[in-house]
Amino acid sequence: MNIHEYQAKDILREYGAPVSSGIIVKSKNEIEKKISELQNKAYVLKAQIHAGGRGKAGGVKLIKEKSELIFEAKKMMGKVLITHQTGPEGKKVKRLYIEEASEISKEYYLSCLIDRQTSKIAFISSTEGGMDIEKVAIESPEKIKTVKIHYTENSPTDDEIEEIVSIFNFEGNQLEESKNLIKILYKILIEKDASLIEINPLIITKQSKLVCLDAKMNFDDNATFRRPEILKLRDLNEEEPAEIEASKNDLAYIKLNGSIGCMVNGAGLAMATMDIIKLYGQEPANFLDVGGGASKEKVTAAFKLILADQNVKGILINIFGGIMRCDVLAQGVVEAAKQVNLSVPLVVRLAGTNFMEGRDILDKSNLKILSASDLNDAAKKIVEAIK
Repeated sequence: MNIHEYQAKDILREYGAPVSSGIIVKSKNEIEKKISELQNKAYVLKAQIHAGGRGKAGGVKLIKEKSELIFEAKKMMGKVLITHQTGPEGKKVKRLYIEEASEISKEYYLSCLIDRQTSKIAFISSTEGGMDIEKVAIESPEKIKTVKIHYTENSPTDDEIEEIVSIFNFEGNQLEESKNLIKILYKILIEKDASLIEINPLIITKQSKLVCLDAKMNFDDNATFRRPEILKLRDLNEEEPAEIEASKNDLAYIKLNGSIGCMVNGAGLAMATMDIIKLYGQEPANFLDVGGGASKEKVTAAFKLILADQNVKGILINIFGGIMRCDVLAQGVVEAAKQVNLSVPLVVRLAGTNFMEGRDILDKSNLKILSASDLNDAAKKIVEAIK
């Protein structure tokens, strides 16, 4: 789960991290009133969307006059920003964050995240703040330090903290402030079940103060049941409507841009199904894992979800029955197909528990369904069918 920058900064502030003061604006009607209460001489106007690259898309502006700030805020509210992370459709700006401008002396990068490959917590620090860290990693890897530490309920050790901040070459108060910031980020990561906290840029002001100028936080979806204060921060306007509907039915669904809808049980099998569709020259329209023990109702909801995508020209169902019974899936597919008047090709590959019963249900449904003997055969048939 993602949250907005201003929400991430509220959490940082709560834990004692240095952040600038700011206000959030959620409608055009409150722009003038809120801006009139500001006291600073210069401001930064920031569009709040769940995507990086806002600055390059005109979503971040430095402004010195309140009259100009009001004008630009009204202009930005409702604007569609297109960045390298939004896709060509972009994201509509529905929230603005206005904060005090900082006089920047130097920019740095700092993040911590769950490293699933090593089952450790990784801290990444760099002297190249304000840039895409992926680009820095490719062009100047020597300017990035990665320190991976074992999870403990306590803070990282003094030696680990020293290593994380060593690349910054801070001294005096800045060094102590950066060390304290490492402890804060670690504490937030553990106590809030965050999977990523990114400060980019982390700056030193001309007054020699350390400030978290921008902040991004991601949280583990599977842990939100025990973090109601985090779940309250969820902004459904920033999420794909189909993915919201999927979450209501406990389905793992991610919308993609292809033309072949996929329904699979198991994340690994779903990835293999998507890969083989690409191998045969087409693109998957979604990632959809119905889970190991899906009910007939859940399968029906999943099928409707796929067909709601106007880009879908064909559907591939690939089920290996373990806990999941193939006859249950088949019944759900038949009911959903009849409800929505199925009009696109459908290829089904069943294997495992009750697969013969499942095939029998599909054969007697009077629906135009192509059976496949294996995954290779299934991919080949659905690609040929949509042509």
